[in-house]
Amino acid sequence: MRRLAPLLLLLALPPAAWAQVAGGVPAFTVTPGPDGTATWSVSVQILLFMTALTLLPAILLSMTSFTRIVIVLAILRQALGTPTTPPNQVLIGLALFMTLFIMSPVLGKAWEEGVGPYLDGTLAAEPALERSLAPLRQFMLDQTRESDLESFARIAGIERLEAPESVPMTVLIPTFITSELKTAFQIGFMVFLPFLVVDLVVASVLMSMGMMMLSPMLVSLPFKIMLFVLVDGWTLLMGTLAASFYT
Repeated sequence: MRRLAPLLLLLALPPAAWAQVAGGVPAFTVTPGPDGTATWSVSVQILLFMTALTLLPAILLSMTSFTRIVIVLAILRQALGTPTTPPNQVLIGLALFMTLFIMSPVLGKAWEEGVGPYLDGTLAAEPALERSLAPLRQFMLDQTRESDLESFARIAGIERLEAPESVPMTVLIPTFITSELKTAFQIGFMVFLPFLVVDLVVASVLMSMGMMMLSPMLVSLPFKIMLFVLVDGWTLLMGTLAASFYT
């Protein structure tokens, strides 16, 4: 109890006394720099960092190659006729590591130009954030269709785009997601066609033999799996997805 008494006394102190105990350091400070930038206090930086962590899943889904990859993999699973194999955990893990593989040049450039200098103390927070987002913005612009960009700019009330680099992130992100969905369904259509041909052939053969009570999906499933394995489908599909991005 004697050892716990000082701790209980500190916990009972009001916030003002806590500030005095901590040396009077304010929780929120902004120090202007000579070049017009501002340096935030450590508490504000920690708050912004924790907020960014909560937005990490949304950033992964909406600003990287994850959306296209996971949709194509889901369409492939439906085309094979195995709605639960591979399981969702395997598809998500494969999509995550493929996203890391594709986005590694972008993330490396963002680290070299923005995050690294900020951690070294040679760059303020605001310019570091702008430099870190620049490679990601360029990546999204490379994957975005001009027609989609013009449509969303018109919806946002932007009459004329001087350059693609001047597009605000609030317009670029939904445009990028729309373009990714369109591209993913186009790739999924090309993936679906060979398996659809196998289903049609098997259904025609069974109907000609009078075996109408036998499910064509049950018969065509081993043939589709064998076809996918013989052409080395996983390597071919992953290579095609990686080559479809411009990093």
